[in-house]
Amino acid sequence: MSRVFRGGNNALGVSRAVATLQARNARGPVITLAVMVSDAGQPSQAPARGASLGLPSSGPGSLAPFTRRVGGYLVDALASALIAWAFTAPAGPGNWSLLVFGVLTVVTLVLFGQTPGHKVLGMRLAHPTPHARLAPWRAVVRTALLVLLVPALLVDGDGRGLHDRLTGTAVVLE
Repeated sequence: MSRVFRGGNNALGVSRAVATLQARNARGPVITLAVMVSDAGQPSQAPARGASLGLPSSGPGSLAPFTRRVGGYLVDALASALIAWAFTAPAGPGNWSLLVFGVLTVVTLVLFGQTPGHKVLGMRLAHPTPHARLAPWRAVVRTALLVLLVPALLVDGDGRGLHDRLTGTAVVLE
């Protein structure tokens, strides 16, 4: 431990530390805590999420945060389980809910550009051809990867999941 901070974590110890630093730097500029803090600099100015895609940093059209996307997924998964359960009751839906999830997601993305979970939480799917419906192949590939769940958890610097990167899509706020 440095001699400067042996005085403990009290005001007297800090005073001794500053005095020691000032004495050591008598020939040069005085280094105090205020000088050290002011030289720390500003936090890095990393580009805003979605900047590389030409999206705004906040508000409508900006990338949806991870927590909101997870919420949308949970709404869709619950809706799929309930729909599947309606056909399999009194038994549980089992893997039928995955089939319902896939069909529900593909159909709603192609027709409306958003799943029920996206709609409830104020999101939509952006893709390379604005003002046009999502190509069915993009919806199928994206949904197949989303069912695996792992690609959705692997995100890039913008926060887009692997399933979105591979299909050229992004979940944005409405």
